[in-house]
Amino acid sequence: MTIRPILIHPDPRLKKRCDPVTEITDEVRRAADDMLQTMYDAPGVGLAGPQVGLMSRIFVMDCVKEEDAPPRPMVLINPEITWTSEALNVHEEGCLSIPEQYAEVTRPAEVRVRWLDLNGGVQEEQFGGLWATCAQHEIDHLDGKLFIDYLTPLKRQLITRKMEKLKRERARL
Repeated sequence: MTIRPILIHPDPRLKKRCDPVTEITDEVRRAADDMLQTMYDAPGVGLAGPQVGLMSRIFVMDCVKEEDAPPRPMVLINPEITWTSEALNVHEEGCLSIPEQYAEVTRPAEVRVRWLDLNGGVQEEQFGGLWATCAQHEIDHLDGKLFIDYLTPLKRQLITRKMEKLKRERARL
C-alpha cells in the first residue's frame, strides 16, 4: 500500500467529472487500498479518486468516530444516489484537498446509495448523519464539485486565494 499525494485546490482535475469504472481489476483494488491508507493517514473520513489524481468514479470512506468502535472502511465504485430525504442537515464540512478550511453546508439528512464493491457486487445502503454528508461530498468530487461551490462567491474566492497561497508556500519547500 502506498500513501498517495493529495491534490490541493485549485487543480483542474478536481473540477472534472470522472469516468465510470468499466472493470474491477487488481489495479482498481490496489488504488482502493492506497486511497484508504491515504485517507486514514491524512486523517480524513472520505477520499475520492480525483483527489489523488485518479479520474475514476471511486471513493473510500470510514465515518466511525467512536474510540472503541472498529473501523468500517468502505470502497464505493460507480456510486449513485438513488434517494434523498426531504429533511435537510447542516454539517460543517472540510476537505483534504482544501486543508484547514471549513464551512457549513446544507444537504439532505439521509441518502440511499447504490454502488459496486471490489468484487463487482451491487451494494445499496441508506446513510444518515456524517455518513450521508460524507457520501454526498465524495460523490460531488466525482462530478467535479467541491464543498466550497455551495458557498457564496466571496467566501469561495477567499478560500481559493488561501489555497493558492498555501500551494506557493509548499512549492518553495
